Amino acid sequence: MNESAAQPDTNERKIILLLCLLAAVHVFIFSAAFPFFSNVDEQMHFDLVVNYSQGKIPRALTPPNAEALPFIVIYGSPEILWTPASPSIPTPPWKLPLADVREQLLAKSDAYQSHFQNHEAASPPLYYSVAGAWWRLGKILGLDGGNLLYWLRFLNVPFVAALVWLGWFAAKKVFPENHFIRVAVPAFIAFLPQTTFYAINNDIFSPLTFGAAFVLLLHFWETEIPSAKLAAATGLALAATFLTKISNLPLLFAAGIFIALKYFRLVRTGKMQVSAPALYFLLLCVGLPTIGWMVWCKTNFGDFTGSAAKIHFLNWTSQPFTAWFQHPIFTPSGFWFFLKGNLATFWQGELLWHRAPLANPVIDLIYVLATMILLLFVLGILLSRPVLFSAQQQTALWLAFGSFVALLMFFAWLSVKYDFQDCFYPSHEHPFFVSGRLLLGALIPFLILCATGLDKLLKKFSERRKFFVFGALLVIMLAAEIATDWQIFSSQYNWFHL
Repeated sequence: MNESAAQPDTNERKIILLLCLLAAVHVFIFSAAFPFFSNVDEQMHFDLVVNYSQGKIPRALTPPNAEALPFIVIYGSPEILWTPASPSIPTPPWKLPLADVREQLLAKSDAYQSHFQNHEAASPPLYYSVAGAWWRLGKILGLDGGNLLYWLRFLNVPFVAALVWLGWFAAKKVFPENHFIRVAVPAFIAFLPQTTFYAINNDIFSPLTFGAAFVLLLHFWETEIPSAKLAAATGLALAATFLTKISNLPLLFAAGIFIALKYFRLVRTGKMQVSAPALYFLLLCVGLPTIGWMVWCKTNFGDFTGSAAKIHFLNWTSQPFTAWFQHPIFTPSGFWFFLKGNLATFWQGELLWHRAPLANPVIDLIYVLATMILLLFVLGILLSRPVLFSAQQQTALWLAFGSFVALLMFFAWLSVKYDFQDCFYPSHEHPFFVSGRLLLGALIPFLILCATGLDKLLKKFSERRKFFVFGALLVIMLAAEIATDWQIFSSQYNWFHL
């Protein structure tokens, strides 16, 4: 292979910087357009951020923070759950004289104080610590009211720009010789119509933490004798993945199998003894933060993940093992509902607008079918002989598949494990976890698979034609997102109307 062809040139670096800028603009505009608070527990995440900004780590499901409560009461839009049968949407309170809305705001505040319990209180601390510091910085800069609230949401802008760069770095690691894949992965991220990027939530951190872990795991695999420094970095990235969101546990399970396979190879080649210090450093760096948080949860919430209090609050009950196999996920229609729902919301998100999903069913189906085609195409190549990928690329693609499938299997298991009673989502009528935002930890590995599949499907095209087709796909993605979300730009409750 020509060495110069395997290295990104100056023009490619400029393209990646441009994609970082486009991603930042994309997320900024849509984050500003969406009013508060989204149906994916955004007010809970906001309340927890404010607690962390004050140095308060909750020890139970907490009532609303006194600093956060006025923001929730004043800036929350009724449009998310509004229906035509509801009363007309009122004028935002901040646009009216205080005397006219005082009683209404006091009543709303009393209702929140009476019924609000933050069921996200046991969520791991990494995102909330960073976001809490960002909130304090906004206050130092003199921001207040709605501008301070949107300042917190705009934290997603640098996160997504960093994610674009990390996606490029990961694609370059796996396919150093393939210019198309190296650019396609970060471009997918820059134009991704994922509404999770437009809200305050801890899901936004997952693709960054596991994306870094994914790159380090591949480097760990390729290194003949891993160094203590590399092992420590890998362990810390995996610990950060766990400390971002409990639902990322399957990613740690997939990584654990991957690391175990590496050490089996070292045992076979007689290099285990010299590599043992690296293993100890890895286990120490992933274990201490993880175990520390689990002990905190056990001490304060009664179980090692902190999930029991949330499950009790939501009124979920565990089903007996014998009832698991009566779940509709084991029927063709139920499995399709689960798979389609997760893949569609993985691309487009799961926000509601006027109590209906903010997504186009036709676009959803296109995303689902395109994803299945691309993933199955790559899987077919991996299983064929001879394989068209190098040994290192096969390893990376199998790790990518394993990470994404592990998450899907985890949420399938949760779907059958619980009876969701009268919960709004998941519900007794639709007992499925179909939340693509919970799969975002595997975003970079997933998009590497998609870009690889697209590259191989277009293998008879010249590189120029590949980029032409890909550019058209990105334009269609952006146009579909604008058409779907256009209605929210006119909301009197968004940043543009403050």
